[in-house]
Amino acid sequence: MKNRILEINPDCLVETHECFYTAFNADEFDLSGYDYIVDAIDTVSSKLILIERAKKSDVPIISCMGAGNKLDPARLEVADIYQTSICPLARIMRHELRKRGVSSLKVIYSKEPAVTPREDEDLSCKNHCVCPPGTKRKCSIRRQVPGSVSFVPPVAGFLLAAEVIKDLIGIPASRR
Repeated sequence: MKNRILEINPDCLVETHECFYTAFNADEFDLSGYDYIVDAIDTVSSKLILIERAKKSDVPIISCMGAGNKLDPARLEVADIYQTSICPLARIMRHELRKRGVSSLKVIYSKEPAVTPREDEDLSCKNHCVCPPGTKRKCSIRRQVPGSVSFVPPVAGFLLAAEVIKDLIGIPASRR
């Protein structure tokens, strides 16, 4: 992606980091130099750290809520975290952000109720582990990871990108 961005505009400064953003490496990122932050992190603890640090650095941030177990990309919406409904991840984030004094956060979320996955032991994490490389395998005791279909996360990504562009070029919310 970095190469493609530089093909479009060679004057862009593109930093890449191949890692998971966590409490252990958050200090490696000086957010004050960022124009905008897009949060597409899957873990609540890491999302909260990034959001808190972005807010403290006065850097605009948009956060993607859960796309797992969703089938209808048309149900994705842009809203403030405190105006969301239905999304279980948004509910947890609202609670945690309120405790941390975060008063607003632009998010992409889905109003679609989660689809209940089919229970099939042959396809379960217990039999076909999907843990990230280098992590302890806990497939027999861990919760099932919400699955995503190929067409919902990209739409969420397009909405995230569109909101960032609109904010950076100054299109007022009233014209959206």
